[in-house]
Order: sequence, then structure tokens, then C-alpha cells
Amino acid sequence: MNKWLLDVKKVLVATEAFCARHPKALTGTILSLIGCFGVTAFGVAPLAPDASLITPRMVTESVQTANMDEQLSALAEFEIGLSRADLTRSSDTADSLLKRVGAYDPAAARFLRNDSIAKQILTGRSGKMVMVTANAEGELQSMVVRYPALKVEDQASQFTRLSISRDAEGFHSRIEQAPLQSEVRLGSGEVHTSFFAATDEARIPDTVAQQMTEMFSGDIDFHRELRKGDRFSLVYEARTADGEPVTWDGVGSQVLAAEFVNNGRSYQAAWFLDRATGKSGYYGFDGLSKHRAFLASPLAFSRVTSGFAMRFHPILQTWKRHLGVDYGAPKGTAVRDVGDGVVTFAGWQNGFGNVVHVQHSGGRSTVYAHLSRIDVKRGQKVNQGQQLGAVGMTGWATGPHLHFEFRVNGHQKDPRVIARSSESVALPSYARTQFQQTVAAMKAPLAAAASLEVGSTSAD
Repeated sequence: MNKWLLDVKKVLVATEAFCARHPKALTGTILSLIGCFGVTAFGVAPLAPDASLITPRMVTESVQTANMDEQLSALAEFEIGLSRADLTRSSDTADSLLKRVGAYDPAAARFLRNDSIAKQILTGRSGKMVMVTANAEGELQSMVVRYPALKVEDQASQFTRLSISRDAEGFHSRIEQAPLQSEVRLGSGEVHTSFFAATDEARIPDTVAQQMTEMFSGDIDFHRELRKGDRFSLVYEARTADGEPVTWDGVGSQVLAAEFVNNGRSYQAAWFLDRATGKSGYYGFDGLSKHRAFLASPLAFSRVTSGFAMRFHPILQTWKRHLGVDYGAPKGTAVRDVGDGVVTFAGWQNGFGNVVHVQHSGGRSTVYAHLSRIDVKRGQKVNQGQQLGAVGMTGWATGPHLHFEFRVNGHQKDPRVIARSSESVALPSYARTQFQQTVAAMKAPLAAAASLEVGSTSAD
């Protein structure tokens, strides 16, 4: 104990000596400590409540729960159903169609086969829009089928709705004509593998995607120049049947404006109707027509398998200059004329197999070879985009593809170069004000489309 007191005394003596030698430092340190405590108190105290002012209070609330038996009874009364949409196929039967949409119902299949109205589902064209509702056992409860109007002259404004319902007495069918509706939609996407894969991901109809390729085919080679990360946005008018977009031939969506960013460069275009002449088409925002004298490709959907360059010939087994472009595509794919002209040859020609030659203005001609069939005759006038035949592998061909040539005064030229350099038409002066008003009206929704999450669509 005495030792402990002796140690304390030594500490006090040392502290007294330090204070005597450094009075100013000691004073500053004390003031700093006081100041810190003061600031801390000032910054924190207003945020902390005074515990003495808080009065504890207990709150009690009863919760009523439904009887478990009542909940189970209500759940048992709820009928779980299935709704599913699909398109009819040319190979469909009543049983295969119902099975594909999840309705395993022999009675419904018999009705589809025997009812005079219901039989129309499986007859005629494929691609009819089917919406089915079935119960938990897979029994058909209702079916609605939508397809083009029965009269061709009505198909631009109306559609056919075939309805089948089920009640205690059995199945009932009725058919009626209903008006098509128009709806403006926005869409955007980004290219990762291909343009059409990107439009599929964005749920953009194929007819709309094809219109976009037509709009920008003079600016972008969709077969060879697309880059990963290219983006597009568009505003289009969709024709709908009961709110569902339709893609029937001659009845589809119309692109109103679009922007495509390819390799960092932006291209824009808008659809324009010249009220004075009744003609319509796509024009760049500068007023130049996107419609050129020649299309960039004779196929809407394809891939280039051999370009305009030297290649190792698969049959001759030697290096040889390839004087055209080969497009790989499934047999039967439509081949279209790239420019207005006259058919000068349509038939069989040695290694070309089934081939069509078209003469255009200015000493220019095109060749379409290895066709599986020919849809035109010699001497026939053809328009740009008109179908000439279908992809095949006739003649010297190792697989289904189209061999395409572009000739100027008999000499083969690179089709891509010719298409891009072909003439385009500017708007007449009287229509420019109207066109600028159209462009101004499209800029806001086009900007909204560009701001959408990539790979999405929305109604405007």
C-alpha cells in the first residue's frame, strides 16, 4: 500500500513540474478539448430527444383472421384456367392445334372438325391468330380466332372474328366482321447478333423490321456492315384486331419515323405522303428520298455467303474471281427485282440453272440464278420489289442460295456500290414545308422511343 502511495506521489510531482514549464501549451490543450466537446454537443444535441419528455404508451390492436376452413372452401371454388395465344399452321389438325395451346379436349376437337363455322379455323390460309381459354383439366372453355376479312376489298379496314364458347349444353360458334384499329407504338433495340434477332427481342413485327431495312438499305448494308452495339429506335402505326397487332399480307404496320445508329453514325428517315400527287415514301430529314433506283439486295432476309471478290470455287476447285454476290437463304425464299425493268431471259442457262435476266435503264442489267422456280416471263415489265422467283440450288450449286449479278454495259460491277450510287429523288419545292411539319411532329415521339429501355416497345 505504501508503495502504491509513493507511485502516485511521483506522478503528481512530475505533472506539477510539466505545468510549471509549459503553461501555454496546457491552456491551449484544455481549451481545444472544451471546444471540441462544445461543437459536438451543438451538432448532435438538437437531433436527440429529451428522454425525460417521452411518455411510454402501450397500443393493443386485435387482428381478425378468417376461419381456415372458410379459406380452403373459397380456394376450392376458384377455378384455375389457362389462356394461351398462337398462330395456326398449314399442317394443323383439330387435335394438334388444341394440344399445342394446352387444351386436351376430344369433345372440342370433334366440334372443330364437324361444325361448319368452326371448320374455317383449319381451312384456308395459315397464320390465323388463336386465343384459347381452358380449365385446369385442359377442357376448352372458349376460343377466339382472328384473320383477314372474308371479302378482299374489306381486308384493309376489317377483320374476321370467329368465336367458340362452351356452356352446359355444349359448344356454340359464331362469326362476325369487326373493324381494325390503329395504334401508334414506339420501339427500340440494340444489335448483338443480327438485326432481326434484335427486332424479335424488342417484339417488333417482321413487317416493320423489313420496312426499316428498306428505309436504310441505301445507307447501310444490313448483310455486311452491321456492328455489335448498333442501335435503332422507331415510331410506327400498328393495325390491331382487338388490340393484337396483325401482320397479314397487305394489312400491317407502317413505320412513321426511324433512326438507326450504325458504327457511330446516325441515319434518320420519316414516311411522307404528298397530298398533291397521292404518292408516299420514306425521306431523310434532309428531304432526299430513301427510295433509290436499285435496292441493295434482292432478298429481304438473308446472309452473304460469297462477295464480289476472289474465291475458291467449290465445284471447279480453283481460285476464280467471283463476279457477283451469293446470298444464302432457305429454298423457296422470295427473290425480288431490285429495279424497274423488262425481263430479257427467263429459263434454264447452263451453270446458272433456272435464271432470270432483267434489263434496266442506262445500260444496266441484273441476273438472278439457281432459282427453284421462275415467276415471270420473257418480255414482261417488272417493278422494283416484284417477285421474280424463289431461292433454289439448280445448276452448279452446292446448296440453296441466290447468285446475283449487276452488269453495266455487259460488265459485272459490285451490286452494293451500284445500289448506293444510284439516283434518288428530292422532294419538290411545294412539298418541303409540309414535309418539315411532318418531321417536326415525329421528333418528339422518336426521341421518346430512343429513351426506352433497349429491346422494348410501348404504346404512344
